[in-house]
Amino acid sequence: MEKALHKVKECGIIYLIGSVGYSIIEILWRGFTHWTMAVTGGVCFLLLYQIDGRHETERLPAKCLRGACWITAVEFIVGCVVNLKLKWAVWDYSDLFGNLLGQVCPLYFALWFLLCVPVYRIARSIRNCFCRYLH
Repeated sequence: MEKALHKVKECGIIYLIGSVGYSIIEILWRGFTHWTMAVTGGVCFLLLYQIDGRHETERLPAKCLRGACWITAVEFIVGCVVNLKLKWAVWDYSDLFGNLLGQVCPLYFALWFLLCVPVYRIARSIRNCFCRYLH
């Protein structure tokens, strides 16, 4: 029971770090953010944290490719809901090359790939802290 509670706390902390971290990155990049991006950032960081833990021995480029695919998939799903269905106009990549319904595009896929490099290092450092805490 204690181990399960620890895992829930760990996931909650990871989610919050991703939520706040992504919001800060977006404010620095675009000058503003939207609450849906905080939610999405938390989900994506939690996914990357899990990928890093489950694929520790995988080479970094392969892991970054995996991470960029997952982030792009989440971004597409969220975009279809918040931008296309709800019409909140949080972002629109329609003017960018290779976009899919204006929600994702190759440019941002490449940026997610690059962002995975420091994010995986941060995830590993946080995991190491949690491991020390357990022992």
